[in-house]
This record gives sequence, C-alpha cells and structure tokens, in this order.
Amino acid sequence: MATVHTVAILALDHVVPFDLATPIEVFGRTRLPDGRRPYRVRVCGPAPEVETEAFALRVPYGVDALAEADTVVVPGCSERAGPPPAEALEALRDAASRGTRLASICVGAFTLAAAGLLDGLRATTHWAAAPALARRFPLVDVRPDVLYVDNGQVLTSAGAAAGLDLCLHMIRRDHGSAVAADAARLSVMPLEREGGQAQFIVHEHPPVPSGSLLEPVLAWIEDNLGRDLTLREMAARGGMSERTFSRRFRQQTGTTPLQWLLRARVRRAQYLLENTGHGIERIAVQAGFGSPTAFRERFKRVVGTTPQAYRSSFHSSSHGGPAAT
Repeated sequence: MATVHTVAILALDHVVPFDLATPIEVFGRTRLPDGRRPYRVRVCGPAPEVETEAFALRVPYGVDALAEADTVVVPGCSERAGPPPAEALEALRDAASRGTRLASICVGAFTLAAAGLLDGLRATTHWAAAPALARRFPLVDVRPDVLYVDNGQVLTSAGAAAGLDLCLHMIRRDHGSAVAADAARLSVMPLEREGGQAQFIVHEHPPVPSGSLLEPVLAWIEDNLGRDLTLREMAARGGMSERTFSRRFRQQTGTTPLQWLLRARVRRAQYLLENTGHGIERIAVQAGFGSPTAFRERFKRVVGTTPQAYRSSFHSSSHGGPAAT
C-alpha cells in the first residue's frame, strides 16, 4: 500500500484565508482510483492561535510538525503581517535541507525568500507584489507573468486561483493526470489553463463566443489536426477570404489562425503523451507536426520541456505498459 503523503500548511499571523483554504481543500479532497486518500493535511504554526483579517483560528500543530512533512505549503499573509517569525524561517530551512518539497501561494513567496530559499531561483507571486519581491530580494529571479514556477523542490504560484493551479500541478506530478483531473473537477476548476513558459502546464485556447461563425471552423480544425492545414483551407471552411478570416479570427480569439493551430497540436500531443504509449514519431504525425524534429522543437518552445520529459512527469500508468519514446 502506498505511503500517505503529509502536506503541512504553514499558518502565520494575518494569513490570507483563501490561500490557507486552497491546499486544505484540494489535497484533502483528492482520491485515488481505489478511493484511498493519498494526502494527510496538517495546519501548522508558531502559535496555537492565528489572527486573520476577519477571524482567529486554532492551529493544531506547531512548526516542529514541518519536520514530518513531505510537502510544506506557505500561504500568503496580508500587508498587516510583520516579518515572519524566526522559528518559522528556521523550520522552513530545515525542511529544505531534508529535501522536503516547498511551495508558496501568492505572497507566501516573500516568506520563502526571507528564509533564503528562493535565492538564485525563478519564482513568482501576485503580479501586484512582484516588483516588491524583486526589490527586497534581488537574488530571486522574479517572473510576474506566469501562473506558477516549478523548480523541482521549490515551487511558487501567483495570486488567488493560481494557488489552485499549483496544487493541481503537484497532484499531477505525484499521481498523474487522471487523479489530478478528478481533483480539478471536485474544485470546479480546469486542470489546464493558459500559463507562461517553463511550466508543465497545458495551454488553453482563447474562448470563442457561443454561436460565433468560427465555432464550427475550430471544431473542424480540431478534428483534422493530423492534416497539413493551410490558411486558405481554413478560410474556405469558414466561407471567407483569407484576409477576412484572419481579421475575424484575431478579433474573436486574440491570436492568429496559425498560432491557434500550433497550440491545438501541442495540446493534442500532450494528451497523447499522457494517455498512450505511442512513440514520438507516431505522435508527431497524429498531432500534425510533419516531423519528429519539428514536433520536439515546437513542443519545447510552448511547454518548456521535451516530449520525453513531459511524458516521464505526466504519463498515466493506468493505461498499461511502458510508454515509448
């Protein structure tokens, strides 16, 4: 039987309730296909009671409980919070030295940075706080335009809903896309959202208004990704000239037909890498890239990693047999 993974959530004074509740709910609700709970969630803090902006809450575990955690999540604190307590920073540093996975939500990145755990790493936080993080901690490579950053052991996320993205990403890393997708449904949250580079995250298409003339064209493109589609063919399918089609496409999606097509092919490739054992050459053909070389180059540019590395991280073992590369 698989060992239960302990997630410790560090609650400091003036913790943001949303940031605190996100990992509690997402990890606490996660179930494996056989119904088992893979995570044990513990709320920890330097004091038995923590103040928030709206209420006080009892904290059942002290910071010493971080020593028993497999993952430590650091929620953000409001502007009224003072410097993080020394004992909390020391507990975080000790956890890092043991190889514990550390993750921050929103301005929780400031606590990790104060502990010296983001020095030399890429990191993100709420976009409004990113300039302050970069100014106060110049050794941190702050990326304000991404949903989250995964450095392996240390992960950071942007504000609010990005904490959900990060938690789902960690579940996906631990147990594969099927378990993460189930957790996403329970949170009424898409598993994949538009994100930035160097993230293991699927890029969504911009939404198209319901009833738009483009809806049937886009559905047709999705059904024909393996073909060598041209702008002329797509425009003809929509009953427009190439110029009119391109203009309306950008107006309604915010991108060009070619960029949309390439993203759709990357999404198809991600699905095949996660859910089949097909080799790279076969996937390149099925997704419409023409050649394995073109597929690898485009995939790495969009997703931030190679197809083989992506498959190693996210291939679902439930489909049986080893995955071909």
